Amino acid sequence: GEYWDQSLCPDPQSCSQNCALEGVDEKGYLENYKASPVQGGIKLEFPSAPRVYMLDGEDRYKMFRLKNKEFTFDVDLSSLPCGMNAALYFIEMDEHGDRNGLNPGGAKYGTGYCDAQCPHMRFIRGEANLLGWEKSHWAVNPDGQNMTGGHEGRYGYCCAEMDILEANREAGVFTAHPCTEQEQAICEGKEQCGDRGEGITGYCDKDGCGFSSFRMGDEKFWGAGQEFAVDTTKPMTIVTQFVTSDNTDAGDLVDIRRIYIQDGKVVKNSEANVLPGGGDSITDAMCSEQNRVFNESSFGFKDAGGLKAMG
Repeated sequence: GEYWDQSLCPDPQSCSQNCALEGVDEKGYLENYKASPVQGGIKLEFPSAPRVYMLDGEDRYKMFRLKNKEFTFDVDLSSLPCGMNAALYFIEMDEHGDRNGLNPGGAKYGTGYCDAQCPHMRFIRGEANLLGWEKSHWAVNPDGQNMTGGHEGRYGYCCAEMDILEANREAGVFTAHPCTEQEQAICEGKEQCGDRGEGITGYCDKDGCGFSSFRMGDEKFWGAGQEFAVDTTKPMTIVTQFVTSDNTDAGDLVDIRRIYIQDGKVVKNSEANVLPGGGDSITDAMCSEQNRVFNESSFGFKDAGGLKAMG
């Protein structure tokens, strides 16, 4: 529901002690959320597809150390039309899902979520986020008017986010969202949680620095049909490389590169034709130039520390 039951939740700690998580088994995922295993992966069907996590054993999340490495996955977006978003991304969650005395469930039950949008989760580190429960102004419509969202609590939960892919068969982007804080941080108020409308970055860069081939000037790179360099009517392999300053795991992150493999052929990422300096990957220089060319009102990526902070 939209409101807390005052008989169970008169205060955050009492609420946490009175409430419990109910698990979902494989049958429940299939029947209720249309999520099912396939060989070597998972199949998600919209509009019911849930957010899912990768575990490393029974009670901890799989932790990826990406600097000086590459990450590769296969995906089929052929059935996903414009207006839908299939997202595969990394976030700097706690390995054990913030398991503690108030939250005995932990990673096994999918707790501990955070991202660069600093979401105002109902429970943060096991404690009910019910203080200051009020309607949120979470978006601006094309007329410049605030659109009111649902109720949310006082606190947000922030962490760095690397969007490996946000896409459908008509468009795709990969985006880095750095944060000023290490690991996970609880935020309060617009100075910490950020406010897009007022140009306040807060702990994390909500907009991020991304690479969308269409936005960067190549309208024939990604799309449904053989006339596109990457034909989204067919399965593809996507490779993302995280290059460091000294080509070691300890170096600073300086470049995020992308290549595609389809029908046995390697497809290089498109060029950023709209930028004077060009480029085909995410670097601090490209992000600065993109910010100037598109006349962005703020530059949260730089404010949050850029690629060095992302790494």
